[in-house]
Amino acid sequence: MSSNAKERMLKRAAADIVPGMTVNLGIGLPTEVLQHVEPGVPVCLHSENGIAGVGPVLSPDKADRNLIDAGGAYVSAIPGTAFFDSAVSFAIVRSGRLDLSLLGAFEVAANGDLANWKIPGKFSPGMGGAIELAQKARRVGVIMMHTDRKGNPKILDRCTLPLTARGHVNRIYTDMAVFDITAEGLQLREIALGSDLTELRAATGAPFHVPDQDLPRF
Repeated sequence: MSSNAKERMLKRAAADIVPGMTVNLGIGLPTEVLQHVEPGVPVCLHSENGIAGVGPVLSPDKADRNLIDAGGAYVSAIPGTAFFDSAVSFAIVRSGRLDLSLLGAFEVAANGDLANWKIPGKFSPGMGGAIELAQKARRVGVIMMHTDRKGNPKILDRCTLPLTARGHVNRIYTDMAVFDITAEGLQLREIALGSDLTELRAATGAPFHVPDQDLPRF
């Protein structure tokens, strides 16, 4: 994935974070979305290690070394930032107070199944908070490259890897397209600059519906 495609994907995902939301950004690509949220937009970013009101990521020379997000990045506090223990943090998640959870993935199925914690034969520390972030948020978005390093599709008719959650993904953002998962199936909403439908179909392991009108580009 080119750096331009990555930046456009992150910026597109950030555009769905609107004023008033409480949002959790998962480890990996989703964490980088924070850099594309417009400054001053009144949103509450939640980190499951016990922060609500996460500020921008800082370089080590400027950071408070005691203040990190769930992925270990040095973050900052902003006016109104709150700190709490894991019990309170996961009570926020489990009680459905997150408007949006953005997660990375190894695979996503056309029916909204998510696999993002385990590749058989490779070490994994466990699901962590992903299972609850995927199941309890009001909306779940996945940010990932469209294919793996070998060029295999990561959007599939059915996941082949161990599942994190069944049927909870609402939207998929990749370097090639934006899809919604609906009762009618996988719906193409937007297509990336430089991609076309022929290329997209070849890189997607599940059928998808294409609207009649012109597709927006990002």
